[in-house]
Amino acid sequence: MKVLIIFNHAPYDGTDVTWNGLRLAGQLQATGQEVRIFLMNDSVDMARDICKPPAGYDQDLSQMLKELIAKGVPVKVCGTCMARCGIHKNQPYFAGAEKSTMAALAEWVVGSDKVLTF
Repeated sequence: MKVLIIFNHAPYDGTDVTWNGLRLAGQLQATGQEVRIFLMNDSVDMARDICKPPAGYDQDLSQMLKELIAKGVPVKVCGTCMARCGIHKNQPYFAGAEKSTMAALAEWVVGSDKVLTF
């Protein structure tokens, strides 16, 4: 099954929304599902090395994303959002996070069996 997970929230927004989405992505991938991740809005910060957990938060969301990439999960990041969104506007994405477009997201949506948003 092809599962697309779209993240919209800032990585560290005072909730565990992003953390739970990453945990689900990892579990789906571990059970043999084809998982793809698209980051847009403020979630684009998660794909930047400059993004670090705030004091007192016990999870490194960028590291979790890197681990998913290392396991073969493709990650695309909205190129327009790179300049418009997040605390770290215009900072580069780390290796494995591909700058992408709305057209590419549309293709992924059409080619997925399930689409989840966080």
